Amino acid sequence: MSAPLLRVREIDAFIEQFHILEDVTFDVPDGGITVLLGRNGAGKTTTLRSVLGMTSVTSGDIEYNGQSIVGKKTHTIAQMGIGYVPEHRAIFSELTVQENLRIAARHKDDLPRNIEMIFTLFPDLKRLYQLQGGNLSGGQQQMLAIARALVPDNRLLLIDEPSEGLAPVIIEQVIAAIKALAETKTVLLVEQNFRVASQLADNYVIMDHGQSVAHGVMASLSQDDEIVQRYLGVGMH
Repeated sequence: MSAPLLRVREIDAFIEQFHILEDVTFDVPDGGITVLLGRNGAGKTTTLRSVLGMTSVTSGDIEYNGQSIVGKKTHTIAQMGIGYVPEHRAIFSELTVQENLRIAARHKDDLPRNIEMIFTLFPDLKRLYQLQGGNLSGGQQQMLAIARALVPDNRLLLIDEPSEGLAPVIIEQVIAAIKALAETKTVLLVEQNFRVASQLADNYVIMDHGQSVAHGVMASLSQDDEIVQRYLGVGMH
């Protein structure tokens, strides 16, 4: 069994005076999709931001590809091969699709090298290439947000709530795209929709009140109605 690509060990994090993460511990295997599950306010987004150095970790350690990244600047962590797709997409509405993708490049040849892969995953973006981001639908903006993280050669993708606010038909397209890109990349996903998470993830971590409380194989969680009900508040039957 290969070493985890990402190791999170007993991390604590505060936002102002509020203790948001406490003793959070989990592994993200190299390859496939791991999902962070939990109710609103459980600390899922803060965990992603802590990996990227956007929220400071006050204790514990985070290792990426065998190297500690705690205390490093966000741009340094990103350059190590970690891409981020934030909640609410955060695309540049006044820039075209092409311009949004171009500014995501770290090297001059990133976009030319990866554009065909992006168009294969998201054919809409090829058709809309010269359209401003603000004129895209919510689903198309989500596709663009994911595509930006695919411009550089990232090995790990952190994706926050990709299905939020999308129509079911668009959710299915996004699910298919994330599954496809997970064949060559590792994905750590935050997803509130348990049905979507069940379709996507190989492994899960459940967070509750800022702590990691359970982890394992997604297929087994889908059979465990008691844990799902207790920590996620949803029934499966």
